[in-house]
Amino acid sequence: MEHAELIARIEAYCRRAEIAESTFGRRAVNDGKFVGRLREGKRVTTRTVSRIETFLDADHPEPDETEMYDPRIKTAKATVQKVTPSPEVENTSHFRFYDNRQKYLMFVNTCSEKWAVADRVGQELNRLQVRPPALRVFDAGMGDGTVLTRVMRHMHKLYPTVPFYIVGKEISLEDVRLTLEKLPDRFNEHPAMVVVITNMFYAEAPSLMPRAPENAARLNWREVALDGNSAHEFEEQIAALEPEIADGWQVRTSEKTGNPLYVRPSVTILYRGDHKMLLDNIIPRPGLAMNDYNLIIASQPFRLRASLELKVKRVLAPLARALAPGGRMLTIHSHGSDPGLDIIQRVWPDENPFHHNRQVLLHALKKELGRDGRDLNFTAAADKRALFRYVMHTLPNEIGSSIGTSTLMAAWNAAVYVSQIEDERLEAAMADNRYLEATSDVLREYNGLWFNDESFVVSRRRD
Repeated sequence: MEHAELIARIEAYCRRAEIAESTFGRRAVNDGKFVGRLREGKRVTTRTVSRIETFLDADHPEPDETEMYDPRIKTAKATVQKVTPSPEVENTSHFRFYDNRQKYLMFVNTCSEKWAVADRVGQELNRLQVRPPALRVFDAGMGDGTVLTRVMRHMHKLYPTVPFYIVGKEISLEDVRLTLEKLPDRFNEHPAMVVVITNMFYAEAPSLMPRAPENAARLNWREVALDGNSAHEFEEQIAALEPEIADGWQVRTSEKTGNPLYVRPSVTILYRGDHKMLLDNIIPRPGLAMNDYNLIIASQPFRLRASLELKVKRVLAPLARALAPGGRMLTIHSHGSDPGLDIIQRVWPDENPFHHNRQVLLHALKKELGRDGRDLNFTAAADKRALFRYVMHTLPNEIGSSIGTSTLMAAWNAAVYVSQIEDERLEAAMADNRYLEATSDVLREYNGLWFNDESFVVSRRRD
């Protein structure tokens, strides 16, 4: 049996048994690192393979009733991710699904993903090793700020008197505006806080310093000390910054990839002026910013169909290097094997955009980091801990014999948004009503709509 096929069987077993791969190795051959070596292509004896196959054939754990994968999902077994490298989809048309604001706003307002992500991030807060001068958080893609501000509320509950240093990366001007609208209340509740927003690349944003000398020379650096002591006063001053923010967040389109690139690297720093003395040693200065974070949030940081090399080299590796001792990086991305994918596969039967699972990403990340990763822990965890679910909001009586058009369109939008289906393919699929029939059938079958996200943690060992 080829190793890829064996690993696929092991993954399926671990998913059903709700155990980590290291646990499987210890149970099957008394070797917790067996699966990791198998992924790396290390030599495995025929006798060991035979023992693994015997173990798999003899022990078939039954799925628990409450497990993440509903037994009615017909595609669950068919979508088990293989470890063999999948063909990397080249973006010849420079398609960027997340640039469609209409689809994005409908998705975030009809689904609970951001709430679920914030709750998952909250599980990491008690595990942080916080040291003076501040609790340092990096959000590797703020979006509209919902996740970050919910996490900030949780942080205040756990660390009400600890200064916060929070850096958020975001290229979208509209999302920066939406985030800024949510900050006045945060400054009112937690005065000892510095919030930094930047449009730099993943390799630059943690240190707030462009890598190219010509970009560093054009750095747009803005420090704002907010006057007053009420959320209303803070809101007025933050709103007045909009023209400067709009100027600093101009973008151009990459001719090579179609991705938006900043015209000028920008940094905007916000803090309460009446706490400047307390915060002086954590307020960043050009070339003098903290670059070691207690918590890094990487929620949906890359396209599903991006190459494994891009995901690891351009995104995950630079972020992992920015972890402080005891720091934790939580990465979250879409997983599939849910009713949302069921809708997609009823319209496009062979569609499966979920190319790289957490084990594949962590293996590639460990290899990319090399010696830089020698004091890092790469935790994939079992499905029961790594996977979590979010839902599309519906009224109790909304799913019945007759489902409203608005509900069907919201469900269809959520499904194609999560799977990142291109507009050209959508136009062809929506030429008749079959896509609505598929959506309606799935909603009735599952009495609603939900999606699965996958999470994994990279942590730096404590001092």
